[in-house]
Amino acid sequence: MMLMKDLKYYAKIHSIESFGTVDGPGIRFVLFLQGCLLQCKYCHNRDTWDMSGGSYKSLDDIFEKILRYKNYILPSGGGVTVTGGEPLLQFEFLINLFTKLKQENIPTCIDTSGMVKINSSIEKLLSLTDLVLLDIKHINDEKCKQLVGFSNKYELEFAKYLSNNNIPMWIRQVLIPGITDDENDLLKLKQFIRNLNNVQKVEILPYHSLGKYKWEKLGLNYELDNIPDATDEDVIQAKKILDI
Repeated sequence: MMLMKDLKYYAKIHSIESFGTVDGPGIRFVLFLQGCLLQCKYCHNRDTWDMSGGSYKSLDDIFEKILRYKNYILPSGGGVTVTGGEPLLQFEFLINLFTKLKQENIPTCIDTSGMVKINSSIEKLLSLTDLVLLDIKHINDEKCKQLVGFSNKYELEFAKYLSNNNIPMWIRQVLIPGITDDENDLLKLKQFIRNLNNVQKVEILPYHSLGKYKWEKLGLNYELDNIPDATDEDVIQAKKILDI
């Protein structure tokens, strides 16, 4: 039986990528944390949801691993990105990890849905965060509930908090044909982004069904089975509407 660890000094880890290049600028040490409360129908990391999965890794062990790659990360303008799952579920650990990374001048980044209520602990973590990759699940609240099982209230408030506190962010939107590509929704998203400060980049991530096999492996129904992958043309059209 696995005993519970002190989550200030241990994290539930799904996997680690030493030379990531798509989760922030430069070469990134990417930490995939286990656990997510959302129910995104398009999730390509379905195996990260369950908090009973993954394995515990200590703060010291992870920090030492990161330091081994410091000489590759820093010259590239990179850093450490924590993703998941939902990394903000393990905020106590991240506060301690990011504090140690700051001491080594290693840039920190969180890839998150922002669907958490901001409290003093989240504020502390964000004060140690150099960049947030914020996934806007859907700008339309009702459609967001249908897509991920939750309202977009918290994530939009999260974006405004980042803006008001001058925390740099990249806004990300997964483009799902027939679900997140409606022109009126994209225009609403465009207006929302324009009212934010410190948005350094807006990324359109084309939906793909490559993660379907993970759902099937877990014996789960993949609800978007009949949704086609987003094409290059779909992405170009969305970028045109968003004016990016």
